[in-house]
Amino acid sequence: MARSTNTQFAVAVHVLTYLAASAAAGRTAPVGSEELAGSTAVNPVHVRKVLGPLRDGGLTRSRPGAHGGWELAVDPADVTLAQVWRLLQGDDPVLGLHGPNPACAVGSSIQGVLVGLDRRVAEAIVAELDAITLSDVMEDGGFDAADFAALAAMASA
Repeated sequence: MARSTNTQFAVAVHVLTYLAASAAAGRTAPVGSEELAGSTAVNPVHVRKVLGPLRDGGLTRSRPGAHGGWELAVDPADVTLAQVWRLLQGDDPVLGLHGPNPACAVGSSIQGVLVGLDRRVAEAIVAELDAITLSDVMEDGGFDAADFAALAAMASA
């Protein structure tokens, strides 16, 4: 399977789902970056880089200190994936635009075409993601009470 060069959105959805599942399992302690990194198979620094904008956007909260970590700050049913996308993607191009040579006959015009295309693709992505909540992700993933209990047991071990 081809890998995207920007994994922030995927990691964010994974981490938010993990936090939601932990809360559903009755876990009251925050989840540490190392634990989240273990689940996502990425570096804890990358996890924290992804969680920062989610905290700034009010989706997560963090507790500092030795027993600190991360918690979901909202009901999973109230979080759309479009919110997550916007917090991480902002107005950055989706298609990886380049800076063409303005002296070239094609280069002088293509950027405007590509920017318009990028805007339409971004709008389509947001429209699709706006119809999906974090609760939908949990349901689509087939998570059940046993999964939540396993997460809680793993956290207390």
